[in-house]
Amino acid sequence: MSFAELIKQRQSARSYLARPVEKEKIIRCLEAARLSPSANNSQPWKFIVVDDPGLRDQVAGCSASLGMNKFTYQAPVLVVIVLEKENILSSVGGMLKDKEFCHYDTGIAVNQFCLQATELGLGTCIIGWFDEKRLKEILGIDKKRRVPLIVSLGYSEAPVRAKNRKSLEEISSWNKYRKGLG
Repeated sequence: MSFAELIKQRQSARSYLARPVEKEKIIRCLEAARLSPSANNSQPWKFIVVDDPGLRDQVAGCSASLGMNKFTYQAPVLVVIVLEKENILSSVGGMLKDKEFCHYDTGIAVNQFCLQATELGLGTCIIGWFDEKRLKEILGIDKKRRVPLIVSLGYSEAPVRAKNRKSLEEISSWNKYRKGLG
């Protein structure tokens, strides 16, 4: 499919079939994330693939609270993203410019993971609501590390929904900042 079609197809899937995801497809998604750009080629991420049913349910339990994210129990795979140390150039540059490049870089990598999954016929949902402390205990992640996101992954039969987005005039302008319209 074309890139334009791919970005129209990609959506947050919140229901999954009880069908395992082939390891080869997971590896292709990981490879798409691995090849994403990062500030000074820092690659400040680690993707933990959780597909063991018992462990996956424990991870799902970290995100399913206050009535949110109960669909994670259905997902055959949960991918936990861990922020790793940036290289020195990226770290110093971030301090000098007051920007956390590792967060931008990780977002790009996660997006490429999700777009690859969509192209392979898989559904994903990027999740930021979870008990990070408990999650780190379950997966043996160092207390100093941060876990910004979890991505659910699996086959979904949810129909592609129309995207409700702001107009181009609301989100862009030409040659200088303008509030609202281009």
